[in-house]
Parts: sequence; C-alpha cells; structure tokens
Amino acid sequence: MATKVTGKTYDWQLLKRILAYTKPYKFVFYWSVWLTIAMAILSPLRPFIIQVTVDNFILKNNSEGLFWMIILMVALLIVQTMVQYYHTFLTNTLGQSVIKDMRTHVFNHITKLKISYFDKTPIGQLITRTVSDLETIADIFSEGIIVIIGSILQLITIIAVMFYQNWRLTLVVLIPIPLLVLATYIFKEAIKTAFQDVRTQVGLLNNFLQEHISGMRVIQYFARENQEYKKFEAINKRHQDAHIRSNWYYSIFFPVVELISAMSIGLLVWYGAKSILNNQVSPGVVVAFIMYINMLFRPIRELADKFNTLQMGMVGAERIFNVLDNQAVTSNNGPLKPENLKPEIKFKNVWFAYADANYVLKDISFEIHEGETLAIVGATGAGKSSIINLLNRFYEINKGEITIDYIPIKNLEINYLRSQIATVLQDVFLFSDTVANNISLNNPDIELSQIMQAAKNVGAHDFIMRLPNTYQYQVQERGATLSAGQAQLLSFIRAMVYQPKILVLDEATSSVDTETEKLIAQAIKKLMKGRTSIVIAHRLSTIQNADKILVLHQGQIVEQGNHQQLLHLNGYYKRLYELQFTA
Repeated sequence: MATKVTGKTYDWQLLKRILAYTKPYKFVFYWSVWLTIAMAILSPLRPFIIQVTVDNFILKNNSEGLFWMIILMVALLIVQTMVQYYHTFLTNTLGQSVIKDMRTHVFNHITKLKISYFDKTPIGQLITRTVSDLETIADIFSEGIIVIIGSILQLITIIAVMFYQNWRLTLVVLIPIPLLVLATYIFKEAIKTAFQDVRTQVGLLNNFLQEHISGMRVIQYFARENQEYKKFEAINKRHQDAHIRSNWYYSIFFPVVELISAMSIGLLVWYGAKSILNNQVSPGVVVAFIMYINMLFRPIRELADKFNTLQMGMVGAERIFNVLDNQAVTSNNGPLKPENLKPEIKFKNVWFAYADANYVLKDISFEIHEGETLAIVGATGAGKSSIINLLNRFYEINKGEITIDYIPIKNLEINYLRSQIATVLQDVFLFSDTVANNISLNNPDIELSQIMQAAKNVGAHDFIMRLPNTYQYQVQERGATLSAGQAQLLSFIRAMVYQPKILVLDEATSSVDTETEKLIAQAIKKLMKGRTSIVIAHRLSTIQNADKILVLHQGQIVEQGNHQQLLHLNGYYKRLYELQFTA
C-alpha cells in the first residue's frame, strides 16, 4: 500500500509540526541558529584580511605588519574552526534528539492502532517509516533548514561586502549567476522526483525483505529459493536504478556549476587585470574577489543539495505524519475501571463486518455467566475468532451491544478491559528475550517465584529447568529454538501469571502433540476454575465438558446447548462429532 505524498519542499505547516519537536531542546536550537549567523558573518572576513594584507603589507614590504596579519588570520581560522565544530555538533545533536522523540511518538501511536490497520498495511512499510524515513528528518536539522539559512546569510553577507568594496567588479563577476540559478532550479526539480522514487523503492525493498525473511521456512519447504531470488533481484534493480538516476543528475549539475564558476573567474581576471592596469582596483581586491567567488559558488551549489536534503526530509516527514494522523485508533473514552468486575459476558444482536456490509457475524446473541465455560465450534471462516477480537475491542461492532457485568465494553477503559482477559492463541508469538520475560512480558509486578509456580501448575517447570540458564534462557526470534508444544506451554504460563477473570483459548491445543495435550489438560482445568472461559476448538473431544457450546455456520448461531443436548438435536454438531470420531 503506497503512501501518498505531495512532495512539497516548502510545506510550512509540515515544517511547523517538525519544529514543534524542538521545544524541549530550545537551548540547542537557539545556539545552532546563533552559530549559523556567526559563520555567515565570519566567512567574508578572511578574504578581506587577505586583501588588506596584500595591499598594505606585502606590496609595501612591511614584514612586521605581515607577521601580525598572519597571526590574525590564524586566530580567525581557529575561531571559525571552533564555531564550525560546535555548529555541526549541536545541529546533529538536535536532529538526533528530535528523531528520538518522534520515533517514540510513532511507535507509541502504532501500538494503539486497530488491528484492522495492520491487516491492510505491510509491516515493512511501518519499519521504513519508523527507521529510515525518520533518519531523513534528522538531516533537516544537520544538513537541511539550518544549513540553508546559513548558506543564504553567507551569500547575502559576501555579496554585500563585494558591492561595498567594488560594485563595478561585483556586477561583472555576477553576470553568470542567472545561468547558475536556472541550472539549480532545473536540477532541484529533476532530483525531487528521483528522491521520491528512492524513498518508494526503499519501502518496497523493506517490505519484501521483512516478509520473505519471516517466511523463509515456507520458501525452503517448497524449494522456491530461485524464484524468490529473481523477484528480489528485480526489486533491488529498481532500487539501484532510482539511486543511479539521482546520481546522474548530480554528475551533470556539479560540472555545470564548476563551468559557471570558471566563467566568473575568467570575467574577474579580464576586468580585474584591466582595472589594475588603470589603477582603478588594487591587486588585493582582485585576490579577495577570487576567494569571494569560490565562497559564493560553493554555498549556491550546496543550496541545491541541501534543498534536496530538505526535500527528502519533508517527504519522510509527510509519510510519518500520515501514520501519526491515521485515526484508526481504538477510542479509549471509557471511564469505568470497576474494582470487582463480574466476568459475565453478554452479546446482544451483534453484527460485524471487516469491510463494507460483508458481515462475518450476523445477529449473534448469547450469555456466559460467571465461572461458566463457553465453547465455540464451526468451520473455518464461520466467525469464531471474530467473537474474540470483538470482546477485546480489536475491532468495533457494526450493530448490537457487548457487555461485561452488564456494562457495555466501550464504557470500560480499554487497557483495564484487556487486562481482565487472557488469551492463549494457536500461533504463539515469543519475543527475542528470556523465558521469564516472555512469560511476564517484562511486567515488574510479576516476580520470578510467581512465574515458577505457574510453570509448575502448567507442568512446564521440568522442561524449563532442562534449558540452558533455565528461566533466563534466551528464546530466539518467534521461539525458533523451542518446539511448538513448548512454546504453547509458555503461553499457558503467561495466561496464568496474569490471573485474568476471563480466559480465552483460541485453538490453543491444536498445534500440541497428544502427550503435551495430556500434560496441560489438568493445567487448563486449574486455569479455568472460578473463571469465565471461552474455548474455540476444532477437536470436539476438548470441549465436551463445556457448560454451553455455540455452533456457528456462516456467521450465524445455528445450534447451542451442552454436548449431550446438541447430540440429541441430531444436527450440525452431531455431524461434526461423527465425522471426527469416525475418523
């Protein structure tokens, strides 16, 4: 999914939003601006001092005065070096501080986005936004706006000094400037498109890498290495072409600038020599003007480059603010956080669609009383997991009402609501962290003794103790170093240590072998005791003791009752049961 950007270089509203992040660093920002002004003022001093030195000391053979002028030039060079050092240091510090805060802000916002946003947005694109796009914003401060202001001030100062010293000579050497302005404008417009293409290709490259490295097992299982290599080669080639195109524009622009600069030098030599012979200009002025021309053309050349740096930063900022402005955030207006929330759940005439009016749940109504276990069965796509997603408010219902303890869930504070529910999923996600931290999710309120007790209850303590470093064993990304059964056991411990009032098991034993399933059967009973539980399962043998079973078909409840009642109905549930047990 491509993110639309306008590509404006001078979007002041966008720039204002970026500069708002400098408020905590006002001291650094203001010093950066003052140092920029100081650099602009100091820059024409050296040529002026050299002019004075040539005219008043070298040509007049004043060796003592020449010595002190050299001392003055060295002192000025030291001052300029110190100013340049602190300017570079402060602008880079400012840029890195701003992107640190922005990256935290972006990540915090992403964690609050609805699950539906992630259904439509490639993960690689979000990684690009939070990493490389943010780096371009740092360049706005270190190489962009402040440097541009400095270059413009330097140009104004140098031209003013040149006019003050000799306005006729200044007009002559500035004759090629309109050509330079035209070349700079053409270059800026051309490179803008190239840079936008570069950012787009970087995003596509990140998307491809994130997706294919995550799915490497599937690629190798089906021997798709060569085919995926060819796809990557094509994407990488487009990325290379985008960069080469931008470099091609640079390779034309810089020689053009050098050519125009040489034209100015040629005009200076011609008119300056003539003026010296006519005693209209001193040799020192011509020497100073040679330096002024170099100092004049360098900022102009850099301006084009810096404007493009600013352009890239603005494009990156626009992409980032597109994420921050996305309102696909679950509203958290619920003020209620009851001390003793009774885990009594009620769905009343609930309708839900992921998109448009293609309802996956149609007029769903049921109740679960405190301490009861509800099982939900049905074919794939019947809407079982959608019920769980709605209960956690990962998605909002289209019609109807969901309540817990007779309170609509939209009136409950969202983090409080989710803290009352523990979900054990079929696809267990483990972070690159220790076993203990994967269980507690780095919650400082959960102690190791609680984790160990929960592991003993689940029956996982023995296998954890056999791991190197036991509870401090570093689990690799997505739990790659553990079996599916071991990972599932950790998810049960995770649910147990959080002591939820509502327990959800979403196909939680489908990827567990028979021996492990028996191992955790008693743990599940302990976990469910005194809790309201919802169990989604394909294996009907795991839900026969449920207080109530809902049978879903195409988003509708077609049957409900306990195991025996449903068998006596001789309907959909009985057919499922007979199919499984006959097999």
